[in-house]
Formats: sequence, structure tokens, C-alpha cells
Amino acid sequence: MRRLLHRALATASVAGLLTVPPATAQAADDGVPTVCGDRRPGDPGPGTYGMQLDGSFRHPDLTPPGEERVSFPGGAKDLFPKTKGYDPRSYTEGPIKVEAAYRGPDFTPDYFHTWQNVVDFGGRRYLFQYDRTEARVYDVTDVRRVRIVERLTGKDWKQADYWGAATIQWRDGHYVMIQSFEQKRQVEELGDSPERSKFGNPEGVAKLRAQTTFKGFKVYRLDGPRRKDWTLLSTVTTDPTLSGPEPGVQQGSGSLDVPYWTGGKYMYVAVAPLDSWSNTEVPTYLYSPGYQAYDMSDLTRPRLVGEWHRKGQVAGEEAAYAKNPRCGNRTSWMGARMPFFVAGKYGFAAMGGYGLSILDISDPSKMREIAHLDLPVSSGGTEADNVDVSQYEKTGMVYVSGYPLGEDCHEPYKDVFQVDARNPAKPRIVGALPRPKPAPGARFGDYCQRGGSFGPKRSGSYTSPGDPAQGLLAYAFYNAGVQFFDTRDVRRPKIAAQFVPAGYSAAVPDYALGNQTHAIYTEWDRKIVWVFTNDGIYALSSGKLLGTPNLGGPAKPFRNSAR
Repeated sequence: MRRLLHRALATASVAGLLTVPPATAQAADDGVPTVCGDRRPGDPGPGTYGMQLDGSFRHPDLTPPGEERVSFPGGAKDLFPKTKGYDPRSYTEGPIKVEAAYRGPDFTPDYFHTWQNVVDFGGRRYLFQYDRTEARVYDVTDVRRVRIVERLTGKDWKQADYWGAATIQWRDGHYVMIQSFEQKRQVEELGDSPERSKFGNPEGVAKLRAQTTFKGFKVYRLDGPRRKDWTLLSTVTTDPTLSGPEPGVQQGSGSLDVPYWTGGKYMYVAVAPLDSWSNTEVPTYLYSPGYQAYDMSDLTRPRLVGEWHRKGQVAGEEAAYAKNPRCGNRTSWMGARMPFFVAGKYGFAAMGGYGLSILDISDPSKMREIAHLDLPVSSGGTEADNVDVSQYEKTGMVYVSGYPLGEDCHEPYKDVFQVDARNPAKPRIVGALPRPKPAPGARFGDYCQRGGSFGPKRSGSYTSPGDPAQGLLAYAFYNAGVQFFDTRDVRRPKIAAQFVPAGYSAAVPDYALGNQTHAIYTEWDRKIVWVFTNDGIYALSSGKLLGTPNLGGPAKPFRNSAR
């Protein structure tokens, strides 16, 4: 693919939208890679996976896309028939204390997934929790007496003007929030089945192409925690072929998930800027995202300075794409879901089925890959989604993981790989974090029997205040709650504690029961871990693992992320 870095010279128009000379425009393809034909895996035979005589669980080797429940003998539907096949109990093991629990609709703006941010105004700490159209702002100054200060629902937003995943950092005496806006991923136009997928549904593809959803990011100044206190500074489309404040139909994906920005000069977003960035197998998504870098010196006019993708992602690079063993499986997410995970001058790029790339980003206009690591095939589910770099400075280790999409372990297990990147030009897998085990007294022998998804989601947000603890990793682990891993001995990581919320509540709709603990947010400065589930929010502390908690106002306000 022709490189587009000369677009860095493009100027920004009114409201900060990027303009670009027409000569850089590229023709859109239909978004359907076909070089490897149809290699969609079939459903695994019912006798090829399930509980083993030794009490362990054998996962399927390969599964097609889909999130429907598929039961197995001795599984959750057998163990918990009165609660729809989900374990209603909660478990705590190790030095963990539940400081507070807030359950119910006020604390679940979305049952499937939410993002979080923290800000401090007037000596008080506020926590944002939000999805695409629903949002809450909580006063969390007193951890044990959280109160809602703002409720935002779909009716409070203009069409396509909802909270995307955001980063909030301090710049020149103000908080600045950068929101992502992207093509919706859960769409009505396409489905997982062969006849409804992008591979057999050109009408659905055409309808998605014609949508006018805004794709890019917006920059706000925050003068308080409520929406009335926000001032829009700029609106930037990630489609380099368009300009103007009302771009209409845009090419590409828009900005995915939380932009990486710590208040400095440069910001990185995960994005497929053009429709031709399309070599991905996932049946309900048209784009294969790479990365863009922006100069944020002038927040009213962010300026594109560079972009990068791995060869094989873009139409015309099918020879490289065909070398990936996932090519043609019509299942795998291929490309980034999150921006770079940054440590020093290195950007660690988790790219789904494309694996892990390490880039030198010391010059954002000339980002270059210095190493690549293929990961074991683990389809379905999502591969290579998260990289925890909090331990890299001390140990040279990073932790790479995907996450499950199906329930009842009807897919390969998603390991959290331990990658030795002390020599960033030669990364290698040297181990994996241990598989969580049920607490004593549980009615099941393996989390695959508990109901719901089982596996890692993410280890929190880089936007958290304070320094991450060394030798400690906490992961949201879906039906295994929060798992705390002791990594002080990198050769022998172990589980130090776990908190597993109740896996069933009558207040949660049936379609969301399997999506249990899906996010955590750690206030490293106050030594509090917030846990976000399909049934509410929990606040955890641990004097042994985190240090003495501060359940009141922060000693000093959060300004910028330390790491």
C-alpha cells in the first residue's frame, strides 16, 4: 500500500477537522477478503471437549464465531438449573477486602462493557462510567458512600454524538478529554452466520458503507465533572479524504477504544483510516485497524503526523495476508482493537490475529516495526487485545492476552502470555500466568462449569492515577471475577488473591448474564480497585497487596497518568 505520511502536512479546517489533498484518496473495496477462500471451522464434536476425569477442562481446539451457549455434561446448566445455569454465589480468597458494593441499574449503564475515568475538582474525586449512549458520573470521594452526580442517557445525545472510549489528562491548567468515535461493532446489518456475514451479505455491507456515523475523535476541555462544564475544542475525522465539520459518509473505522495520550505532544489511536484497510476475517466487521499518530500541540487543531499498519492488512497485500494461518477462517479479528501500549520509546501493538508487534515510536512521523511475534492460534474469541507494560521498566516483561467471546468455554482458552522483551528486537514467549482455580467451597471444579465467559479481559486502564505496583497484576477475568497475580518471581508467577462476585442476579437480563466481571479501574494513589460487572460496581482494598487504602479524599489531585 502507498504510504500516506505526507498527509501530515495537511492543515486543519474549522472545528479541527483534518483536510488532505484529493490526490491521496484511495478507492474503497468491498471489505471482504477472499484470497484464502472459505475455511470457516465447524462446530467441535460434543465428545472432543469438556470435563476430564482428573477434574480439568479440555477446551475445543478451534471454534467458529458465535456467542450462543453450548452446554456440556457436568457444566453450569447441570450445576445451577435454578439460576439459569449461572452460579449465584460470591467468593473471596486471599488478602482482599470488599469495602463497598453498589448493585443495580444506577451502577450498570451497560451490562456488557463500560469505560472509566477519574477527575478531581475542589478536593473531591469523581468517577466516570459510560458506554456508547449511557453514562454516569459518581462522587467517589468517600469510597463507602458513593453518590451519583450526573445521569446521561441516549436522549441526552445527538445522533452519533455519544461518549466513545476516552482518555482524560491534564494540560495547561485544565482537564482535557479525548473521545473516540467509531463504526459500531455490534451491527444489525451483518451477523455471525454464513448467510448474514460480510462474506455472503453484500446488501449488509453496502448499508454499513452508507452510514453517516461520525468516525474520529473529539477534544473537550473539562471545567467540572458534569456535561454542562465541558467545552468542545475540536472535532477530527480519521478519514484523510474528507474535511469540514460535517463529513457525512466517512471511510474507515474511526478511532477504536481509548486513545493513548498522557497530556503531551503526541497521541496515538487505533484506526483503519480507509475502507481498503480491510483484511480481517471477523464476519461482522469491515476493517483491519492499524495506528495513527497526532500532534496535539494545538488542541483546537490536532494534526496527523504518521500512520502504520502491518503488511497484509490492506487490500492489495493479499500475498502477505495469505501467509497467516487464520486467513479464510471467517472468524478471527485481524488488526488492532486498542492503541499502542507505550513504554518509553516503544509502542507495543496488540493486533488480534496478526499477533504482537513492537514499534519504535520515538519519531511518530516515522514509526517503524523493530520486532514481531506471532501468537498461537486461539480462534474463536479475540486474540492479542491487551498488553500490560506496567512491569516492563523493572523486569523487561510484558503480558499479552486476548479475551473470550463465547460462554461455557466453547472456544480455546485465552492465556495471558508472559513475553520477555528485554531485548525489544527479539521478544519471545517465556511463560503464561497461571489458570485461575475455584476458591475452596465452590460447587464447581473449573471455572468453565460456573456459567458465562471465562478468561482475561484487561488489566485496567493506563489512565489510572498513581504508580502501578511492581510485582502485582490484576485482571478482570469475566466469571472468575478479579484475579490478582504475584509476578515478583518472573519464573514462577502465582495467584495471590481473587474476588469473584455473584454470577447471577435476577436484575440482569438473560442476554447479559454471561458477561460478568468485564473491567477494573485501579486508583493506585488511594490503593482502591474498582470492579465493574453486569450487576454493579465493587470497591476492593488489600493492605498486603496494594498498601493501606485511603477511603477518603485523595492526598493530591490526579493530573496525568504516571504510566
